[in-house]
Amino acid sequence: MAYNITLIPGDGIGPEVIYAAKKVIDASGVEINWEVVEAGSKVIDEYGTPLPDYVLESINKNKVALKGPVTTPVGKGFRSVNVALRKTFNLYANIRPIKTYEGVPSRYKDVDLIVVRENTEDLYAGIEHMVSEDIAESVKIISKKASDRIVKYAFELAKKENRKKVTAVHKANIMKLSDGLFLKCSKEMAEKYKEIAFEDVIVDAMSMKLVLNPEKYDVLVMPNLYGDILSDMASGLVGGLGIVPGANIGEDIAIFESAHGSAPDIAGQDKANPAATMLSGALMLKYLGEFKAADKIEKAIAKVLKEGKHVTFELGGNAGTKEFTEAVINEL
Repeated sequence: MAYNITLIPGDGIGPEVIYAAKKVIDASGVEINWEVVEAGSKVIDEYGTPLPDYVLESINKNKVALKGPVTTPVGKGFRSVNVALRKTFNLYANIRPIKTYEGVPSRYKDVDLIVVRENTEDLYAGIEHMVSEDIAESVKIISKKASDRIVKYAFELAKKENRKKVTAVHKANIMKLSDGLFLKCSKEMAEKYKEIAFEDVIVDAMSMKLVLNPEKYDVLVMPNLYGDILSDMASGLVGGLGIVPGANIGEDIAIFESAHGSAPDIAGQDKANPAATMLSGALMLKYLGEFKAADKIEKAIAKVLKEGKHVTFELGGNAGTKEFTEAVINEL
């Protein structure tokens, strides 16, 4: 079976890491028809936007996309390509698997958790205004519908991946109505998944617990703002964003991408680390049901990281993007 997938190279190092991931996915044996569409700063002059309609049409048609980092223009009206895509396709779940890999510098061992972040509301709904000249107000939106949906996703993910525990992260001790509603929804949903352990932890305590004992956690689910912060913090525990994949998932559309930026300062120099984008590709294959190919890719990357002979400077080596890619393909 061949899959039709939208490929968005992006800006800066985006094309380098995206085509590295494409080569690895193609080498895994999964048959994919890639539809390449350009977005980002390179198309603004021609289309007046970093996200032309043809990109949205391609994603809407294919339902799955692999995306490189896209630069958000500074000083212009467009907030972010990523935010626009999440809103357009209602990509309500942001998924960030956090895992230690042997050979990657880290203070921790045996970390293997997933941050599940609600992606559509909370303070990131962007509802804010000036109350007076000296006071700005931002509105925090938490709904039962969105909370139920994201917590259910977290439990279903735990069930599918044979994980033992779901932890809901909140600040309901202070924000008794908004975070209180999220916590209430979490507890009610937990009653439907008795086979999976459940706990709730206040967000500031969760930050400390993650730094102290990250290996004790499995699936973390939380509102948008906490998810944004803790997913990056958790990435730092295992060596940084360079080895952490990501996904934004909706009801019938999913976009896979690493969380790191476009790093224009090293673009085109064969220096970029493609591991996170490759792992995002493996995450995409899992979503498609191609579990064997996804597992092969992750194991090949893990072996290259462990050996350390063909890794990029960010990972402590001297290899370029192309050499790293060829090493992973050789392992495949």
